[in-house]
Amino acid sequence: MRAPNRADDVSNWPGPGQLAWVCHVRNYLKTICVALLGFAAFACPDFARSARAAEQGTVRVAAAADLKFTMGDIVEAFRREHPAVNVAVTYGSSGNFYAQLSNRAPFDIFFSADIDYPRRLVRESLAIADSEFLYGVGRLVLWVPRASTLEIEKLGMKALLSPSVRRIAIANPRHAPYGRAAEAAMKNMRVYEQIKDRLVLGDSVMQTAQFVDSGGAEIGIISQSLALAPPLSTKGRYWEVPMDSYPRRDQGGVILSWAQDRAAAEALRDFVLSEDGKAVLRRHGFRSREEDHGF
Repeated sequence: MRAPNRADDVSNWPGPGQLAWVCHVRNYLKTICVALLGFAAFACPDFARSARAAEQGTVRVAAAADLKFTMGDIVEAFRREHPAVNVAVTYGSSGNFYAQLSNRAPFDIFFSADIDYPRRLVRESLAIADSEFLYGVGRLVLWVPRASTLEIEKLGMKALLSPSVRRIAIANPRHAPYGRAAEAAMKNMRVYEQIKDRLVLGDSVMQTAQFVDSGGAEIGIISQSLALAPPLSTKGRYWEVPMDSYPRRDQGGVILSWAQDRAAAEALRDFVLSEDGKAVLRRHGFRSREEDHGF
């Protein structure tokens, strides 16, 4: 004879009143959980954004304007290894970015044309101290359109003194490292006083190149990385400014202390410093300090 099963005993089942009470409690607990999650998202928006960024793998990059084309190649190569990580790059002058980042602008990692700006952010506790890195040494060049009659290869910096040169484009020295380097080179090579009234200032070294490319200036002093990039390499000619005529362009970066996805930012930094990343940088005219003999 089969032993009695408690499940078969109807007297053990909850009655209608008990079932209603269980449903009420369950719905009440659901309401509390939803309310707590909503409150957490409202009270801690940074946490909520961070969680979304981590899930999506997004890196927000502030990059010096001389990296305009270099960074495009780096991101393309990086995403082949990290297809789940999105990279959003904004370009501008390093000095302007420093001012924005001092007010906690929404970026995760900063690539600067002057390593001094990232170091300042570290000193001000706005960047992660052990995340600082150097990615290359930048170089300065005179650049003219390919059809220009200026013989920059022969004249070098003296080309700026040519009567046919009415406007000379450089980046604004107040906030652009390449502008300060251009100004120093002109002073050290003793042409600055003669041509200072013909200078036109770009907001960044990229805008400086655009001035010359569009005919707004006959000649410009820009980064070698831009002169080598396909959009400009086919349009113009350049002469490399001697590196002992201006302060060395040690370029580097740092991860910001409020980075939403630090792991993704570190992955991008590590790729830039890897052999594959260095190969891209060399192709665009950047060299490491070790590769720059004589320094």
